[in-house]
Amino acid sequence: MAGLLNISEPNASSPTDTFNNQNNSHNGLNNDFLNNLTTDATKANQPIARKHNREEIAELFDLPLMDLLLQAQTIHRAHFTANEVQISTLLSIKTGNCPEDCGYCSQSGHHRDTTKLQAEKRIEVDKVIAAAKRAKASGSSRFCMGAAWKHPSAKDMPYVVELIKEVKALGLETCMTLGMLDTNQATQLADAGLDYYNHNLDTSRSYYEQVVSTRSYDERLDTIDNVRNSGINVCSGNIVGMGESRDDRIDWVHELLKMPKAPESIPVNLLVPIKGTPIGDKVLAEGQLSVIEWIRTIAVARICCPTSYVRLSAGRESLSDSEQALAFMAGANSFFYGDKLLTTGNASQSGDDRLMRELGLTKQFAAPRAPKVLPVMDAMSGHQSQVVMAE
Repeated sequence: MAGLLNISEPNASSPTDTFNNQNNSHNGLNNDFLNNLTTDATKANQPIARKHNREEIAELFDLPLMDLLLQAQTIHRAHFTANEVQISTLLSIKTGNCPEDCGYCSQSGHHRDTTKLQAEKRIEVDKVIAAAKRAKASGSSRFCMGAAWKHPSAKDMPYVVELIKEVKALGLETCMTLGMLDTNQATQLADAGLDYYNHNLDTSRSYYEQVVSTRSYDERLDTIDNVRNSGINVCSGNIVGMGESRDDRIDWVHELLKMPKAPESIPVNLLVPIKGTPIGDKVLAEGQLSVIEWIRTIAVARICCPTSYVRLSAGRESLSDSEQALAFMAGANSFFYGDKLLTTGNASQSGDDRLMRELGLTKQFAAPRAPKVLPVMDAMSGHQSQVVMAE
């Protein structure tokens, strides 16, 4: 079928051919095979780059796992440097008492009596910068900041703008997740030089009402449009394992492809069920989604969004080394460093460093974009003004 790589059976070979093939591989992995993977993916780039329809997405999910992983890794190598990963660090700059009622989230004010999460005020700027410096020293190229707001208020905007500028001055890429944004707020963040804005769709449109009622699906899409139109890169993903069906996961991928442009970064979270949250309690009682299905979702996202970073986010701390290796084989090329993700645990940094060495993965260098608006001072008059940088 158009857009899907053909996985065929190998041709029969003679004993002489078999001997020659074995002899050629004595000194390690056959480089021709790796080169062919990239070449095949490049040849297939045009049909793969087009937007898959829902039927094709469903067929990808149904592929034998090894065929799916081979296709995902082949496509990954056509668009990214093999064995290179982008590493981020995430910091909660304002924790708890969120007015949203997301059924999976311990930060919701609606669940605070059952989760017992202690709310915290905004972190001071100097403490955020100190955390960003530690993140850079550890090898992260992107620093992500999250606040438990439905949307930032007018009084919050100078604070987040200052954080963006200060973190960028360290040479790090910046990402924020602050809830909904209007066009003016998105423009302010873009002018400050924000690289990525995270606003997850979480799930399919049809399952969404089972997850949250205080914000509509279309409001999420509106914020993503505002971010995109401002010139900021979009980071938008999902959470699998909330009780949704495979059809919902198919619909989520299809929703990404309905966008004018797929998100540049796609986190694929595996639910960490938190006791005291409605969805967490339900999943703990009924059983969690298999890791293999989560890996399938990663692979399908990679195939359908070949130029996007696909990130391993929540849920990674519970995985074995082998399961994480399969996720990277599926096309994931980004993950979070650090022992904590907002309020949930994460894999240890020492464990990540060890696993990267064992898998032969290397870290990607930061490439922050310049602010759209830069301050300028006239040397003669001392007059201050601003210059808008070209995109």
